[in-house]
Formats: sequence, C-alpha cells, structure tokens
Amino acid sequence: MAYTALYREFRPKTFGEMVGQEHITKTLRNQVMSGRVGHAYLFNGGRGTGKTTSAKILARVVNCLNPIEGEPCNECEICKEILDGSLTDIVEMDAASNNGVDDIRSIREEVNFLPTKAKYRVYIIDEVHMLSTGAFNALLKTLEEPPTHVKFILATTEPQKLPTTILSRCQRFDFKKIPENDIIKRLKIICESSDIKVDEDALKIMAVLSEGHMRDAISILERCSQENTDKITSDEVKELVGLPSLVHINRLTRGVLEYDTIEALKAVDDVIEDGKDLYNFLWEVIKYFKDILVYKTTNNLNLYSEAEIVEIKRLADITEEERLLDIIYQLSELEADIKWSSQKTIMFQTGIIKACRKETSSGTSSYSGGTSLEKRLEILENKLANMKIGQDSTIAMQELENGPVVDSKPSVAPREEKKEVKQVQGVPKNTQDVWKRVIDAVKNGGKLRLFTALINSKVNIVNDLIWEIEFPNGITSFNQKILDDVTNQNEIIKEIFKLTGKQINLRFKDGKAQSKPGGGASPEKPREVKDFGFDINIIE
Repeated sequence: MAYTALYREFRPKTFGEMVGQEHITKTLRNQVMSGRVGHAYLFNGGRGTGKTTSAKILARVVNCLNPIEGEPCNECEICKEILDGSLTDIVEMDAASNNGVDDIRSIREEVNFLPTKAKYRVYIIDEVHMLSTGAFNALLKTLEEPPTHVKFILATTEPQKLPTTILSRCQRFDFKKIPENDIIKRLKIICESSDIKVDEDALKIMAVLSEGHMRDAISILERCSQENTDKITSDEVKELVGLPSLVHINRLTRGVLEYDTIEALKAVDDVIEDGKDLYNFLWEVIKYFKDILVYKTTNNLNLYSEAEIVEIKRLADITEEERLLDIIYQLSELEADIKWSSQKTIMFQTGIIKACRKETSSGTSSYSGGTSLEKRLEILENKLANMKIGQDSTIAMQELENGPVVDSKPSVAPREEKKEVKQVQGVPKNTQDVWKRVIDAVKNGGKLRLFTALINSKVNIVNDLIWEIEFPNGITSFNQKILDDVTNQNEIIKEIFKLTGKQINLRFKDGKAQSKPGGGASPEKPREVKDFGFDINIIE
C-alpha cells in the first residue's frame, strides 16, 4: 500500500474536525442548512490554515445525499467518490500551472453541461492570484452569473493581487493563523492515532515553529517521527529543523553582557571552527538578545525548555532593558555591514568587541550619543536659573550642542558672547561635506530608495535643532512618499547624529515650491524667549 503523508491522511473530513477557523465553519454550515449557498466563494489566508480543506468539505456537503446539520455524511455514494477523487463533477485546478486564457475558456465551455452524477459541478481554483490578466477577464462573466448547477470556490494567499472585479463577485472568507493550543491538540490526536510518542515540550516547539500553519506543524511531526527514536524530544526537534545549538549563542551572549571580551571571542572562534555561517549565526544571536528582552519585559517565552528559560532569566537579571536595546541596535548594524563585506570574520569579531565595551552601555547608548537632548536641556535650565547675564552663556550653549564641557576660558563681555552664539548657529563651512557623508552612509546601509531620493539635495542649517534639506530641482511625488516615511526620516537623523553628535529635526524644502515639514520639525519660525543676553530658540 502506498504511503500517504500525515497531513493528507489526517485532513479533516467535516467542518467540526477543523480547528481555529470556527468563525468560518459556523457560517458555512448555517448557509448549507438554510439552503443559501452562494455561487462563488473566495477563501483567503496563509498556507496550511484550512482553505483547500474547507473547499473540499463544502464541495461534498452541497452534493451529499444525506447531509447532517450542515456536514457531509462521508458515507453516501457521492461523498465516497469525491473523497477518492473519482467524481468528475468536482474539478480541482491549480492556477499556478494553469493560468492561461485557454485554461479558463475550457471551464467556460464545461459549465454549460449538466453534472454527470452530482447535484452541482464545483470548481476549486487554488492559488487563483496566479491567473493572467486575460484569464481573469475570461472568468468574469461566468463567475458573476454562472448556471444554477455550478459553484466556484477560489483560494489564494494573496488577495491583494486579485482584480476588484473578481473580489466583488465572491463571498470572501479570511482564514486566520491557528492558535498554538489548537495545533498542539490536533498534533496529540495524530500522535495517538499513529502511535507516535512525543514529549509535551516537543509538541510546543512544533506549534511555535509552524507559526500558525497546521500543515507545517504536521510536516515537522512527520519528519521527526521517521528518526526511529523511542520518543521525540525537544532537542531532536530543534536539531532536525536546523535550529542552531544554544551553547555557542549562550556563551557569546553571556560574554557580551558580562563585558568578557575573551569569552565572547572564544565563542566566535568555536563557531568559525564548526564551519557555521556567520551571517546566519549573527541573526540567531540578535534573536536571542530579543528573546531576553521579551522575557525581561513580559516574563513569558515560547520555544525554549525550562532549563533554557532559567539561563535566559539569569542573563536578563544581570542587565538592563536599555543595554539590551543598545546591543540589538549595534548587532543589527553589524548584520547590515557584514552582509556586503568581503571580510566577514574581521567585521564580526570587531563588532563583538565593540558590543563588549562598557562605555557603550554605562548609562549611554551607541545611538544616543552620550548625554540625551532632554538631559542637556535640563542642564541648561539649571544654569539659566542661577547665572548672571552674560556669564557662562557660551558654556551653556556648548553643553546644549555637544554635552557637558569644562570651561577653561575666562568669561567675556555679553556683546562678544552674543556674536559667538550667532557663529555657532550659522552654517559651518563643511556642512555640505557632512551632508555628502550622510548620503553615502545611507547608501552603504542599503537604503537605496532613500539614497536615490536624496541625490542632488543640499542642506541648510536653520538653527542648532533644525536642518533644512533643500531639493533645488524640486521633489517628485515618488520621492515625497519616501521622504514622508518616518522610518526614512529617522535614518537620516541617525546618520547626522553619528557624524555630528547633534540630535536634530528635519525640514524638507522644495526648490520649486514651499518648504515641507519633516521628522517632527515645525515649519513655523520658533518664537523667542526673554532676553538672557543671547538668543535661545524653543522648539515646541
């Protein structure tokens, strides 16, 4: 007897056997019982969520000779022939390989003939979004007003690719991801029926790895069951699906969090000796740091065993959330750097050494540039409350711009200080050079669309907190969408900060139109505060 895959052998035969899609199965059963079955359905959802299974069940129940409360009996002649695939009135078509106009024309010709045996001729078209434009047009009229003996069931994972003319002619049902608890329950039923012994932790890992797709979970179970082991364990599942061992990841993570550069580099050396791909390993390390952060925030994690969670808890207890965020940010930048580097090992090792440095985590972040803007404003306010007019004004402005400094110069007259402040707020001679380096950094970071949008632009510094990016040739509608994206604006601000140490806001200026606000900058002129002997702008 030919072997049948588990997901086919245990495919649900009734709506009641399906899990996680009760909002759909209930509606379909009610339509069958009330005799209000539509002529065209669209089943949308991720892979392995029950679209094709529901279509097969619906095709049987509308033709079943003895339906029971909206369910097929699966015992009558029609049901049995549909189940073994011998009934020609049920047509299953894969639009991925049959997506031409001729394929749809054959359907248009067939629908005029009465069913040979069943009450309805049912067409199940899977991956319908793969049909060509001509095929969709050929299907339109038939789909809108088919003969009374014809039903259409379309299934797709990408409904956004379907023309609105098709969508408006179908009853749409959206299949959601199946909850992990429902997947575990279903896997237990399959294990009991197939005499497969498995640990509870192993089932949990299968459910997490499936990401809500039942067929994926059953496929993982089937693969693990073929290893000739007495009982499937969580370690065997991780090994079979290719999850890297946590030994090296944990050693590296512990070395970084404990500022132990030697231990961290030893873990890197072991990974290199094992022949592991550094890029994939780095991705797993970033994910592990993310999981530590999630556990520290929520005290909840999936995919890990109890012993592994104990170790994660220990690592979470010895660090702070800001430190974890900083490391994730650094390693994400490292991931982008080594992706295009020809010296991946050197880049990886230097990146790990940088992550182990204490100065990047002792109250400051590698992307916050030391003292935060809020802290600098607080320092300035304290100085303004106690200083004399003209005294310490230069120091205060320098601290706002560059962080705390030690003033070794004698105080100068108020008039001279005011002149110096204006010089600070003016445009530096190398401003355009800095801007060119920012654009190059955007390009090297892989932000090619943003880089394209910034070509031929220049920068004007309005004041210490606002940089105006000017486009002399104007801003196209396509580039405007790119510049309006908050993520892109933050990328520009981040690169400026890395080069200048200034936390600024952006403003975009169309050389052929009016200035456009961006990155939270206000297009209005900042209002002035009372006279302290020099000008201070307040950005609201």
